[in-house]
Amino acid sequence: MEWYTISNIGQYDTPALLFYPERIQANIDLLIASIDDVQRLRVHVKTFKTLEIAQLMLNSGILKFKCATIAEAEMLAMAGAPDVLLAYQPVGPKMGRLAALVQAYPDTTFSCLVDNENTALALSAHFTADNPIGVYLDLNVGMDRTGILPDKTALDLYVKLRQMPGIVPLGLHAYDGHIHEQDLAKRTAITNKAYAPVAALAAALEAQGLPAPIIVAGGTPTFPIHAQRKGIECSPGTFVCWDAGYKKNFPEQPFQYAALLAGRVISVVNNAHITVDIGYKSVAAEKPLPRIYFLNAPDAVPVSQSEEHLVCTVNDAAQYPVGTVLYGVPQHICPTVADHDQGLVVAEHTITDTWAIIARNRCITL
Repeated sequence: MEWYTISNIGQYDTPALLFYPERIQANIDLLIASIDDVQRLRVHVKTFKTLEIAQLMLNSGILKFKCATIAEAEMLAMAGAPDVLLAYQPVGPKMGRLAALVQAYPDTTFSCLVDNENTALALSAHFTADNPIGVYLDLNVGMDRTGILPDKTALDLYVKLRQMPGIVPLGLHAYDGHIHEQDLAKRTAITNKAYAPVAALAAALEAQGLPAPIIVAGGTPTFPIHAQRKGIECSPGTFVCWDAGYKKNFPEQPFQYAALLAGRVISVVNNAHITVDIGYKSVAAEKPLPRIYFLNAPDAVPVSQSEEHLVCTVNDAAQYPVGTVLYGVPQHICPTVADHDQGLVVAEHTITDTWAIIARNRCITL
């Protein structure tokens, strides 16, 4: 049997998200082995959104995490994570929710991002000098999505943050998600160029007599580069499940597929076309077709997709009668996981459990 096949899949409906814990653990172990100090890892949880995978990481010695939503932050606190960075600037009601989260989970240290003075002032009003919130200055290193340019304006803002009651500036956050060159040498050169102003800003802060800022940098594509720097925290995320897009674009990273989608052939259109029950409600749809690749049907090429249907061309439709189970690797696993409310857990070719995708919701309790 191939590693992904499931003996009791006949008892389960599709489309279904599949988790393979042994392979997830192997990816966690490989990540830890790829850096000099496990305490430099601040793993992003956007990929998996489950308590059980967070607990696997905690049991492996990863104690720092990064997330994008209040629900993800609460999930981490529920798992017992000691250090959680909300890598998102809270605006409006999110500030109150973050303050409530801090109160509800005193054993977890929370922090968040800011990139302007007005938001920082509003955030400081939700906290006190006796119970402040740690903040990281969000830097724009080329993605042009959020953040402030790492220049003198950023230095001045960081100094102002130190004067605000209820806020404690901890460091700098530099996400370089725009860097995804397949060639590692090119990716390294671009990453180093984007990071240079961050290092210069950190040096300028120290030159003013301020404590050395913690630097949180990168994601999975630039992890191999930032892992070679001394002291900074690295924030990979996709590594834990891996996907077809990252396997193709970042071949130097030997992580393995640890989450798949199971689907079934629901119609044979003609000799060269079949329809599978994996519509764009069950697999990430922001990429162009093909959005999924079938391990046990490599000749199946998606040509059209709607909400509940995926039409594929095949060499011979007779090889895929109605009811055939297909095992697919998503092009992008992170939003694919968020399309499902649970994942089926596979051990030794058998579905043995289910894990709730608890943080796919915008709110858990707060």
